[in-house]
Order: sequence, then structure tokens, then C-alpha cells
Amino acid sequence: MKAAIYSRILEESQQDEVQAFFNELAKQKIEPIIWQYFFDQIKDRISLPPDTRTFSLSEQLTDEIEFIISLGGDGTLLDTVTLVRDKNISVMGINFGRLGFLASIGRNEVANAIKAIAKRSYIIDTRTMIHLDADLPLFGNVPYGLNEFSVHKRDTDPMIKIHTYLNGEFLNTYWADGLIVATPTGSTGYSLSCGGPIVFPESGSFVITPVAPHNLNVRSIIVPDDNIISFEVESRSENIICALDSRREIVGKNVQLAVRKESFPVNLIRLSENNFLQTIHNKLTWGLDKRN
Repeated sequence: MKAAIYSRILEESQQDEVQAFFNELAKQKIEPIIWQYFFDQIKDRISLPPDTRTFSLSEQLTDEIEFIISLGGDGTLLDTVTLVRDKNISVMGINFGRLGFLASIGRNEVANAIKAIAKRSYIIDTRTMIHLDADLPLFGNVPYGLNEFSVHKRDTDPMIKIHTYLNGEFLNTYWADGLIVATPTGSTGYSLSCGGPIVFPESGSFVITPVAPHNLNVRSIIVPDDNIISFEVESRSENIICALDSRREIVGKNVQLAVRKESFPVNLIRLSENNFLQTIHNKLTWGLDKRN
């Protein structure tokens, strides 16, 4: 069994835990294929199997790899998704970061998680992604995200007007700092911070949430994910910001933008004892009330 390993950086305080992680892989006879940048950081600090293989491109994730393990926080997992693309390789997120909402497997669960992989006793959550279409090339060959697409004004620029359409039919003009279109997975991220609702992952919808709208009558709206959502932006500045998850590009204000459901999903691995309700209770303290 072979597993790709992706991580951004090894902190000194994590060295023993990362060593224990690789020891458990060896114990379960799982061969690691490590992201080259991460390998270069750990090769002199961590004991690894001889002739450990590496990868530095998405194209090197071949059919022999059954899953990819993300070591880090949610941002690291979002990076991992851009490597997996449409390869149908399942992703396991082990939280070496802070909140760990998507990378929901805790450090104290590493051994059990790797044993579950070896025994194939885990659950696959299939998550919808969002695809960006534009009249100029944006985000290279990965114009999709797991959490959300957003359009923003730049820094101290005045607010922008975002004319928004569903399948070509006018929805609303948002006077705001920006606009978010979140997947159900992304509903617990940036959209939630801007007042959007929590949406269950299997809901088959998008959440449209304005960022700091200059209108008390504008709130988030949930639409079916078979809609194409398009935008025309008016700004006093020449440029605006487009973002897919944590990736950003500065574009001209006259750019034509539309988002839709990506043609392929991403498969996230979770342990059988974890589920979405437990995660929002434990990670977001949703519903916490001292009277309960």
C-alpha cells in the first residue's frame, strides 16, 4: 500500500510527532511518497525508510497511490486538494495546525487513523467543489476550490458593486466589500465569519454571502448547485481581487466571471467515530449553552 504525504513545514515542536507518524506507517507496511519540499526539510531530522520516494507535481500522483495524507491545518488540506485534482485519490487530513475543521483527525488519533487506513475501515465523505470560469486564464490549471470563490475590493479601495446572476437571470446587485460563493464544505469557513449559515455537506447547494454589505436588507442566500452564478463588477479602482480558497489573483474590474459546480468531487477520509455534527459541536462550539 502506498500513500502520498503532503505538508508545508515541520516545526521543531512537531518533530517527535512526525517521527511517530512515519513509524506507524512503517509498522502498517504503508510506503510513503513525500512532497519534495517537505522531504527536503525532514530528511536530516526524521528517520525515513531507505530510498524514500518523493513527488513535486500533481502528475506524479499515479494510480499506485491509494490516498494522500495532509499533515497540517485546514490550509494545508486545501493545498492538498489542488494536487489531487480529478485523480479520485482520497484525502486524509491530520491536524497539526490550529482549528482543524477539515483536517479533523487529531494528533492523538494518528495511530488509530493509520491502522484504519491499513484495514480500510474508514468512511469516505464526497465533497462538492466549485469551478471558476473567466474570460482570461486564472489560477493556472486548477481553477477550482473546495471551500469558496470570492471577489473583493482591494485593500483600502471603496466598496464595489457586484451584479449577480443565476443562469443569466438577475439576482441582485451587492454594494459591499466583496461577495462569497461557498460550497457546503466552505459554509463553515469564510462565509460563516460573514454571517452565512452552516450547511450540511450533502446539501447540494451553494451559499452566496456578501462581505460587509452596505444594505441591511441583504443577507446570505442558498441556491441549488446546478446553477451557474455569474458576476459583473463595478469599481472606482481598476483592479479587484478574485480568490479560490486561499489562492488570490488581482484582475481588471472588467473581467467576466462565473462559477459552477465542479465536474468532479474530492473524497475526504474520516474515522467512523467522527461525523459532521460532532465536528461543529467540538470545533465551532455550535449550540454551546451553559444551561444544556
